[in-house]
Amino acid sequence: QVHLVESGGGLVQYGGSLRLSCTGSGRDLSLYTMAWFRQAPGKEREFVASIGAYDSHRKYADSIQARFTITRDTPKNMVYLQMNSAEPEDTAVYYCAARAGDSGVYSSVYDYWGQGTQVTVSS
Repeated sequence: QVHLVESGGGLVQYGGSLRLSCTGSGRDLSLYTMAWFRQAPGKEREFVASIGAYDSHRKYADSIQARFTITRDTPKNMVYLQMNSAEPEDTAVYYCAARAGDSGVYSSVYDYWGQGTQVTVSS
């Protein structure tokens, strides 16, 4: 069983930066594809970024346009999402997710989820 806890959310100004953290317990996260999703009010949960097991590859949503970077710290069993050049459209609850398989952009293929952390970008 994988337990995930997100942190680092908060209020950031337009054009600012924020780093989200996802702390894992129960299993070695390096064995899993890890991803970040987000859900804005009234919208469906959408894929943001993923990193493959053993950092095999990274994938990003087109809407991110190289503003965000996903990384992992294997010794700490953590995954990060560095958000730069934040835009009001980035306002959402951000979720960390894990799956024992290849990267996917659909939330339904992920097996484990955190509780989410709120990110609000002021204009």
